[in-house]
Amino acid sequence: MLSAALSCKSDYLDIPVEGRTDASEFFKTESDAIQATNAIYNFLRSWDNSAFPSQYLFGVPADDVLKGSNPGDASFMNAYDQFTFTSSDDGVKGYWSGQWQAIARCNQVISKVPAIEMNTALKDRLLAEAKFLRAYFYFNLVRIYGGVPIFDGLQENYNIPRSTSDEVYNFIISDLTAASQVLPQSYGASDLGRVTKGAALGMLSKVYLYKKDWTKAYEASSQVIAMGYSLDADFNHLFRVAGEFGPESVFEVDCACTGQYKGSQYSQVQGAKDQFGWGFFTPSPALESAFEPGDIRKELTILRNGETTPEGDIINANPTSVNTYNQKAYVPKSQQNTACDDGSVQNIRILRFAEILLINTEAANELGNTAAAITNLNKVRTRAQLPNTAASSQSALRTAIWHERRVELAMEGDRFVDLVRTGQAATVLAPYGFKAGKNELFPIPFIEIGQSNGVLTQNPGY
Repeated sequence: MLSAALSCKSDYLDIPVEGRTDASEFFKTESDAIQATNAIYNFLRSWDNSAFPSQYLFGVPADDVLKGSNPGDASFMNAYDQFTFTSSDDGVKGYWSGQWQAIARCNQVISKVPAIEMNTALKDRLLAEAKFLRAYFYFNLVRIYGGVPIFDGLQENYNIPRSTSDEVYNFIISDLTAASQVLPQSYGASDLGRVTKGAALGMLSKVYLYKKDWTKAYEASSQVIAMGYSLDADFNHLFRVAGEFGPESVFEVDCACTGQYKGSQYSQVQGAKDQFGWGFFTPSPALESAFEPGDIRKELTILRNGETTPEGDIINANPTSVNTYNQKAYVPKSQQNTACDDGSVQNIRILRFAEILLINTEAANELGNTAAAITNLNKVRTRAQLPNTAASSQSALRTAIWHERRVELAMEGDRFVDLVRTGQAATVLAPYGFKAGKNELFPIPFIEIGQSNGVLTQNPGY
C-alpha cells in the first residue's frame, strides 16, 4: 500500500513517498487515486493520531483526565498533567511529526491526482476529501502549536517560516469551504466513514467557533442542523459498535478490524487495565463532580471497577491508582475481535451532532439570540434527562453552555482546548502548574527548530 510517511532519518519537512510502489510509477490510475486517499484515512486510526501522542496533548493537560494506570507506569506522562514538559519531550515531537505525515499524504493526493485520467466526479470528490482531511490536521496543529508553516500541495522548499495562526485558520477555512461544495451528503454502506458535506460544514462551524466568528459559526452549524442529523436517543448506544455511523455521526473514524487494517489502539490504551486494555487516560474526580444530579451521562461516561455494564460485563480490572475508566472507549467482551488489539473495532467519534447543536447554541448566544441558544441547549440536556436550563441572561447562558460542552464531550479531547479558547485555562488549570502566556500552546519540537537552522521559531516561554 502507498505510504506517504516521512523518512525516519529526515525531519518532518522531507516528504518522500515510500512503499511497495515507486512514487514515479504511482498516481497513474483511478485505483492509485483511491488507494492514496484511503492512506490518509488510515492515518486517522494510527497510534499518533488516536492513542498516546494525541492524549498527551488534548487529554491529560486538562482537569478532566488523569494519566491513569499504576503510578510508575509511563510516569513521564505526569509532565503533561503538571505542565512541566519541554520542547524535547517525545510526545510533543510525536504529535507534531504525526500530523505532518498526514498532511504529506493529503498533499500527495491534492498535487498528483488532478493529472490522472479517471472519472471526473470521483476525482473531484477524492480531492475534496483530501482537502477536508488536510484542514482537519491543520486544525489540530494550530490549536496545539499555534501558527505553523503552510504547504499547499507538494513544494520545492519545505524549510519555510511559520505562518500566523490567523493565516493557518484562513487556509483551513478555504479547504473546508471548497470541500463542502463538492462532497456528497451521504454514501453507500461500503463507503461509510468517508467525509461528507455535513462533516465539512460541521468542521467549518467548529473552526469559526475557535475564531470567534459567531455569525459564520452560526450559519455553518445551522446548515448542518438542516441536513437531517439527530441525537441518538440512547447515550450509551451512541458509543457502542451498534451505534457507529448512526444519525448523530457527523464525522467518525472507521476502525473496523479487517484483513487489510488492524483497527486502532484508541480503546485499548484506555480500557480497564488488564481486562480490556492498559488503563490510561481515566476520568478525574473533578470531572465526576462536574455532572449535575440526575445526569445520565455521568455513569455512561465513567466506567467503574466492580460495576456490571449495560452489556453484562463485570468490570474486574487490576488494582491500580485509579478505579474508573473512559466508558465511551469501552468495547464489550462479546464484541471484541481477537484478530486485533483489545477494543480495536471501536470507531473514534470526531464530530457529533450534539456538538453541532452546542456550537450553534454558543454562536447564537454571543450574537444575542438567547431564545435560539436556549432551544438547542435544552435538546442536549433533554437527552441527558436533565431539566431545561435555568440560565436566561447572556452571561449566565455562556457559562451554562461551557459547562454543557464539558459534560457532553467529556473524555473526547475537547476540554483543554476549550479552556484555552474560552479564556478559562489560566484560572482552572493554575493548580496544575499552567502558566498564562506560555501553556496555551505547546512548544515546537526542539529538534525541528535545529533542523530548520532557525527558520522555525519557538513559542513564548519555552
